[in-house]
Amino acid sequence: MTPNIFRYLPILEWSRQYNRTSLTNDMMAAVIVTIMLVPQSLAYALLAGLPPEAGIYASIVPIVLYAIFGSSRVLAVGPVAVVSLLTASAVGQVAETGTAGYAIAALTLAALSGGFLVLLGLLRLGFLANFLSHPVIAGFITASGILIAMSQLKHILGVSAHGHTLPEMVQSLAEHLDQSNLITLGIGVSAIVFLFWVRGNLKPLLNRMNLGPLLTDLLTKAGPVFAVVATTLSVWGFDLAQDGVRIVGDVPQSLPPFTMPGFDLDLLQQLMVPAILISIIGFVESVSVAQTLAAKKRQHIDPNQELIGLGAANLGAAFTGGFPVTGGFSRSVVNFDAGAETPAAGVFTAIGLAIAAVALTPLVYYLPNATLAATIIVAVMSLVDFSILKKTWTYSRSDFIAVAATIILTLGFGVEVGVAAGVGISIILHLYKTSVPHVAEVGLVPGTQHFRNIHRYDVETDPALLTLRVDESLYFVNARFLEDLVKHRVVDGGGVKNVILMFSAVNEVDFSALESLEAINERLKSLNVGFHLSEVKGPVMDRLSRSRLIDEMNGKIFMSQYDAWTTFHKG
Repeated sequence: MTPNIFRYLPILEWSRQYNRTSLTNDMMAAVIVTIMLVPQSLAYALLAGLPPEAGIYASIVPIVLYAIFGSSRVLAVGPVAVVSLLTASAVGQVAETGTAGYAIAALTLAALSGGFLVLLGLLRLGFLANFLSHPVIAGFITASGILIAMSQLKHILGVSAHGHTLPEMVQSLAEHLDQSNLITLGIGVSAIVFLFWVRGNLKPLLNRMNLGPLLTDLLTKAGPVFAVVATTLSVWGFDLAQDGVRIVGDVPQSLPPFTMPGFDLDLLQQLMVPAILISIIGFVESVSVAQTLAAKKRQHIDPNQELIGLGAANLGAAFTGGFPVTGGFSRSVVNFDAGAETPAAGVFTAIGLAIAAVALTPLVYYLPNATLAATIIVAVMSLVDFSILKKTWTYSRSDFIAVAATIILTLGFGVEVGVAAGVGISIILHLYKTSVPHVAEVGLVPGTQHFRNIHRYDVETDPALLTLRVDESLYFVNARFLEDLVKHRVVDGGGVKNVILMFSAVNEVDFSALESLEAINERLKSLNVGFHLSEVKGPVMDRLSRSRLIDEMNGKIFMSQYDAWTTFHKG
């Protein structure tokens, strides 16, 4: 068996070390995660605009496929809030909610996302996720959390409302506010209050009762289940559906069916961009969670293999009645805290959900939509983090602009526009910052061989020697800036006889920058001023050696700045 097979099938690696202890821990973790996932899966299907069973289906086969192909030992894959919102937004543009076309579009979206992820993984392109900066992701997730919570208020109020942006949602809710069902409102608000109480107060209460850590964790994680049971029994016992309380209704008792995505060229073209967006956002979220949890156990995550694992999971969802999935933060943390040791915990979770799909679905017939909405609202409020605005404002104004723009545009124009604009603004701001690189004139710190900024330190300088430390890689955006700076500084300096560019911070010199260096050399040569470089890094030197600059330079290349100083300074 070749190492490549182990690389693409991590299950062959971890399964060889599987033992009874791992089995016990994985099964216990699976029980806890399954209890949490049943209401969560139903809720996220509601958020995506799909029948409740789609959430359960999306949590069975994808988990198994990720266990085979994924590199994380504890990542739990399935529907998540942000991806469900993106699904609803994308599919809602091409089909009407509740129609067969809507379900097919969701399957197609999952297939496109899965295919794109697998392709990126096979091409070893996991690094592309780095183009989404953390501030942009943080801003997008915060705005998405607000949109998700707002989208669920219609279920809390018991009204029909619509909209994909915050203004649309607010306007639609305001127009239908007089149609609110007070019983539904009571159920929804009670569920929200209870779930927030469970999240903040139940665990300390159980700890004081000395129930033991395992039972305490189990009861805490089962909070949504308690809400589901209580509200379902209330609706059934008092026949509240007759009073206008909207319920889940019939959920098929079956294992995930075999389904086929749509292959209509028009549909594929409409969903391609959203699929790519979902893939990248889902991958970034998933990998960040996986790496955080892996670091706690000193385990390794392969980003490229994660692409393949998540891609396989989405393809599995596409052919088994699901919708796009990714690694979820809350379920992964629960899986980790519950003691999961291997991806087998995910397989056991899938078995538990399969049993629920076959045997327990009649029990949710009277489950009110308001309870599912409450579950979603409480879950996503942890995603909303406005502190990122203060942090970025204090540390980096350009990052603040990117975050603020992402939040505002996501809320005002929708999730696709928001994240695309955030990425675009980040790139533009980066190009702007690097177009005017920091270039410091440096001098010798007395009694040392160190050189520092003449405006920050009391250093020794030489009027005939100009040393500029370039603190940025040189490329087409900033090449002309350096050229103009050297020209003006030499003209203004008057008695400058030698110019040294200190390249200790330069990691790259592209062809445009090379041409600027050649222009600087020619200009200084015409002025009878020496042009020198110091502390050039090996890879940069390798590249420069393949050009004419080295042979035509009106000066030398020094190993260190101190060597250059001692050569020209008349001390």
